[in-house]
Amino acid sequence: MVVDGPWRRTAEGAGLVDEDGHVSSTIFAEMSALALRTGAVNLGQGFPDEDGPEAVLAEAVAAIERGENQYPPGPGTLDLRTAISEHQRRFYGLQPDPQGEVLVTAGATEALAATLLALVEHGDEVVTFEPFYDAYGGLIALAGGRHRTVKLRAPDFQPDPDELRAVVTDRTRIILVNTPHNPTGTVLDRGTLDLVAELAERHDAIIVTDEVYEHLTFDVRHVPIATLPGAAGRTLTISSGGKTFSTTGWKIGWLSGPRELVTAVSTVKQYLSYVNGAPFQPAMATGLRLPDAAFTAIADGLRGKRDLLSAGLSAAGFDTFRPDGTYFIVADAARLGFDDAAAFCRALPELAGVVAVPLSAFCLDRHDPDYASLVRFAFCKRIEVLERAVDGLARLRS
Repeated sequence: MVVDGPWRRTAEGAGLVDEDGHVSSTIFAEMSALALRTGAVNLGQGFPDEDGPEAVLAEAVAAIERGENQYPPGPGTLDLRTAISEHQRRFYGLQPDPQGEVLVTAGATEALAATLLALVEHGDEVVTFEPFYDAYGGLIALAGGRHRTVKLRAPDFQPDPDELRAVVTDRTRIILVNTPHNPTGTVLDRGTLDLVAELAERHDAIIVTDEVYEHLTFDVRHVPIATLPGAAGRTLTISSGGKTFSTTGWKIGWLSGPRELVTAVSTVKQYLSYVNGAPFQPAMATGLRLPDAAFTAIADGLRGKRDLLSAGLSAAGFDTFRPDGTYFIVADAARLGFDDAAAFCRALPELAGVVAVPLSAFCLDRHDPDYASLVRFAFCKRIEVLERAVDGLARLRS
C-alpha cells in the first residue's frame, strides 16, 4: 500500500492509528475540542447549526411513523433513485436510468470509498486537485492507489493547465474532481473541466466527480463534467443531499453514471454499509423534488452568510479570497503577522474567541509551505453566530 501523506489526515474528525500503534487526532478533532474547552465559536467544522426545509424534515418523520424503518433495497429505494434521475435531468439534462445507473450510498464519502475500492488496482494513480477533502488521501491509500495532485493556488484557486497535463498520464486510473471545491470554495472553470475530459479520453482514465455542493454556488453556475461532450461514458457523478438540505447527519448520498461502472461500485458497496437511512430516503426524494425557488433560496441565504463573514475577515486584517461556492472561505493571516496557520488556529480561540482550521490540513505534508498562512473558515452557521465571530475577529485588528 502506497501512502502519500499522513494517516492523521485521512478522515475529518477521526482518530487514526499511527505507525507506533497510537491513536492520533486530526486537526479537526483538535480544533473542535478546543472550541468546546474555550467556548469559542466553531467555524472549523463544515456542518450547519440549523435545520433544512420543513417539507424534507416532515417527510422523514412521516416515513418513521409509516414504519419505513427496516432495510431498504440494496441500491436504494426506487423512489429515491427515480428522484435522483429526475434531478439530473431537470438541472443538467442528464438521464441516468434509475434501474442500474443510480446507486444510493451512506453519504458521498461511502460513494467515493466504494468507487475507489472497486476501480483502483494496486499501484494505479489517482489524480486530485490540492488542497483536497481530507478523506481522499486515506481512501486512495486503502484502495492501494498512488495519489498524485495538481495544486490550486490563491487567489483564484484554479489549476495551471500545464501542470494538469503533466500529472495525468497513461498510469492514471481515476481523475477525481471536486467542484464546487472543499476547502477553497472555488468552482472550477469551464476550461479546466474541458481539459479534464480531454485528458481522461486521451489516457483512458475514469472521471469521478464529487459534487456535494452543486446547489451552493453564488456567482457562477455549476457545470457537471458528465454534461461535456464525450465525458458521460467515462464519468461517475457523486453527490448527496446533506449539504444542500442541511441534513448532514442523515448520510444519504448517491452516484450515477454508466451501468458497468455503477455495477462495479455496487458490488463493493454491498460489503460496506449494505444499506442505510430507510426513513431518510423518502425525505431526500422530497428534497430533490422541491421547486427551483427553494434551491435558489438556499443558495441566497448562504451567500448572505458568506458576505457577512468575508467582510468581517477583511475588516479584521485578513487577505480574503471570496468563494464562488460551498460552506467555506479561505483567508490569509500573513498580513496580521502569522506565517504559521496551524499555530495561529491554536491561538485564535484566545485571541478572538473563534476556531478555524489551517488549509495545510488538506494538503500533503511536503506541500505545507505552499499554504502556510492560509486558514479555512466555515460560514454555514446562524447569522447571530457569525456576528459573534465577526465581533471576536475584530479584536485582532486592535
